[in-house]
Amino acid sequence: MTAAPAAAGPGADDPGADGPGPLVVDGTGMLCVTLLLHLRKRIAGRSAGTVVHVISTDPAAPLDLPAWCHLTGHDYLGPVSGPDGRDVYALRLTADPVPTRPDAPWHRAAG
Repeated sequence: MTAAPAAAGPGADDPGADGPGPLVVDGTGMLCVTLLLHLRKRIAGRSAGTVVHVISTDPAAPLDLPAWCHLTGHDYLGPVSGPDGRDVYALRLTADPVPTRPDAPWHRAAG
């Protein structure tokens, strides 16, 4: 099993941050569909191999994030230690993800 890097510090959620740490996507207070829509927007245009740490308060996240990664082709790396004891899940972006519908991240895009 591959160990994911530790959670990034303050400022890592800056959309323009391309520092050495992972991209942090804060989904606090978001339910699954909203979280996935936010995540998809934040990772658009990022390089393959980018590690993303998703902060989530949704109790379904430990099931939904690996399933979404399986659907899209991204690599789910598992839970990592988060700041302030929050739940954080790591994934690594793939070079050629399967696109999903703009309004429904659980469904593959037509075509």
